Amino acid sequence: MIKFNINDTEVEVEPGCTVLEAARQYEIEIPTLCYHEAVAPSGACRLCMVELKEGNWSKLVASCIYPAAEGINIYTETERVQNVRKWLFEMLLSKCPGSNEIKEMANKYGVSSTQFPIEDTDEKCMLCGLCTRICEEVVGLSAISIVDRGVHKKIGAPFLVPSDICVACGCCVTICPTGAMSSRIDSVRNAPSVTLTPVAL
Repeated sequence: MIKFNINDTEVEVEPGCTVLEAARQYEIEIPTLCYHEAVAPSGACRLCMVELKEGNWSKLVASCIYPAAEGINIYTETERVQNVRKWLFEMLLSKCPGSNEIKEMANKYGVSSTQFPIEDTDEKCMLCGLCTRICEEVVGLSAISIVDRGVHKKIGAPFLVPSDICVACGCCVTICPTGAMSSRIDSVRNAPSVTLTPVAL
């Protein structure tokens, strides 16, 4: 077993456990959007940032992908962590102003507005990639992908051409943390519109 500290409290977890998994085992809250137990973590949203301290030295790490190690000291609510979290929520409110899920989470952490410009008031997608990962890793298909580059990136069918690969299982709709995928499924499927019944993950 590995022993280390979270917020000055000793925790004990099995080897291979991440800091986020350890925190959840001990009911220590760390916000996440792009993380889901059904797929491999990617560290895309960075909301799960925590501060790793050693004496006078420290650094911020994404807890969903940072491995638990013997004797490390992790802090989840330092001023540095809260400042980064605030900026991340503001960027998400700017990028995804149409997502009620993001608004509710941001408000929970004291962020209700953004100083960044809003381009599309209906946008919900944060490009976390959960939909693409669930399709590939769990369903065993690659019917969804992140296409284009830079500020033009979007979620859609590979090469933006709807295909017959999608089986309308609903996994992407279920796992989407912002509610964006429910309105985009028809851009992926090369088939008439259907009502999806989300599956349990």
